[in-house]
Amino acid sequence: LPQKIILKSSFDRIERFELKEYPSDSLTIINELRQSALLCDVTIKLEYNGQKKKFSAHKLVLASCSPYFKAMFTGGCRERNMSEVNMREIHPDVFSKLLDFAYTSRILISEQCVLYIMVGACMLQMNHVVQICCKFLENQLEPSNCLGLALFAEDLGCIDLKKKIEKYVCAHFEEVSYFIVQFRTLSPCRLSKIIAADEVRVDCESHVYNAVLCWVQYDPSSRQQYLKMLLEAVRCHSLTPTFLEQQLQNCPVVNKEPRCREYLAHVFKELTLHKPVKHKPRAPDIGQVCSIYWNIGYRGYLRHSLPYMECFHPEENVWLRLRDLPMPRSGIASCVVQGLFYAIGGRNNSPEGNYDSASCDRYNPMSDQWNHRSSMNVPRNRAGVGVIDNMVYAVGGSQGPTNHSSVERYDPELDTWTMVCGMRTKRIGVGCAVINRMLYAVGGFDGQNRLASVERYHPENDEWCNTQPMHTARSGAVALGNTIYAVGGYDGHEQLNSVERFNVADGTWQQVARMKHRRSALAVTVHNGKIFALGGYDGHDFLSSVEYYDPNKNDWKEVTNMSSGRSGCGSAVGFQPC
Repeated sequence: LPQKIILKSSFDRIERFELKEYPSDSLTIINELRQSALLCDVTIKLEYNGQKKKFSAHKLVLASCSPYFKAMFTGGCRERNMSEVNMREIHPDVFSKLLDFAYTSRILISEQCVLYIMVGACMLQMNHVVQICCKFLENQLEPSNCLGLALFAEDLGCIDLKKKIEKYVCAHFEEVSYFIVQFRTLSPCRLSKIIAADEVRVDCESHVYNAVLCWVQYDPSSRQQYLKMLLEAVRCHSLTPTFLEQQLQNCPVVNKEPRCREYLAHVFKELTLHKPVKHKPRAPDIGQVCSIYWNIGYRGYLRHSLPYMECFHPEENVWLRLRDLPMPRSGIASCVVQGLFYAIGGRNNSPEGNYDSASCDRYNPMSDQWNHRSSMNVPRNRAGVGVIDNMVYAVGGSQGPTNHSSVERYDPELDTWTMVCGMRTKRIGVGCAVINRMLYAVGGFDGQNRLASVERYHPENDEWCNTQPMHTARSGAVALGNTIYAVGGYDGHEQLNSVERFNVADGTWQQVARMKHRRSALAVTVHNGKIFALGGYDGHDFLSSVEYYDPNKNDWKEVTNMSSGRSGCGSAVGFQPC
């Protein structure tokens, strides 16, 4: 070196350099050597169904990408010192693609060859290729192929892929079970495992029940014996008594098996006697809280109804704007029946005038479309709603100065409203909850007094009776398990953040943890075992906050804010919109 160049300072300086392109460049050169048959130390001779082919390669490269070859060339196998290795278990075209990947890290996959490549990659333990094939298959899932692919993944030991396919089957159960021949050929154990999964997504449990019957009828002589086991995997307590009665009277498959008939008769009896049952409903992991809301303008100076429809995704903690409600309304009652969201009644406040509504609109989350359904017999603002046996009950509410004690029932299949027995007390802003097929009307306002009283409706007897009143007059209630929670509300003096719950088994009310905010005219709903309180009025401002209650911890936690403060909104839990 020239004498005048000094590289060393008062301390040694060390720097690390890395060339990202070096591995790729090296592989390119090694692949060129393979293609020219230079420095190769092994020849793989393949014979498969009469086809014979030779491949030159380097043991070092094969061992680096395949534990199968690594064990062959470094372990105690006789091939360790051989320059030629014979293989019969893999097709030459498949091996060619795998060999190209070993030297280039690239592979071309199509629908026609992916299964063959995946089998070969599993045999040679080329896990990177297996992962690529799994990703490709995940993107190709359809109702027509998912059951076969699940069995294929299980046979190859690809557990993660199998779980993802099973999740897909649960999310598309109706299409898979009703239209795919592969479903009819499932083994009893596989079918039982699928229908028992909590994640199965169906609008009505009758879809699962009918799928089981179709499976049995595909080969009744050999499958009749499994019907009882399969019916126990169906959530039969989610079926309606009317449906069960029809099956007991008219279904030849059930009537051929006395044990099945006895089991369904027992479920029917428990439902009609309104007994508490240890029944776990389906819990598809794609649900989210959907809410219709109206907005009272900045600090209440602008008071008009808005048609906005939003949904909240609890796992991602985000709000999404959906298609607007056809007619803006506040004080809406809402519910979900068989996956469809219903907006019932309410009041249209606009500069042109105010009027109470009897409208019923239905939202389909799959098409993001609203459809108008038959209107109620009377307009109802701030009514309560409950669902029994897929029938919607609209309870109380008001029309102008008149508060209702009347109740009417909506049949979604017939699109008709029918008056049923009215409550003993007029109630506006009434909270409704359904437990064990009994409808509870909780609190509210009768036009003069804020109410702490509670009534219970018996659908078979078509009658109301009084039950234990709350500790505090309020409105707003929701059912969770065998318990009713009365959340927030207004007692005639102030907005409340207190919460009390009613145990239907012993008929007692008990105070639980208070919300973080006082809320009246709030929306309240249940998702994944937690109670969500949305918006409302705290006596000064309209709230945008949302908090949820965890009954296991007996505490409230704020989770998100809506885009603006609002009250008088309806909420219900439904499937994630497309």
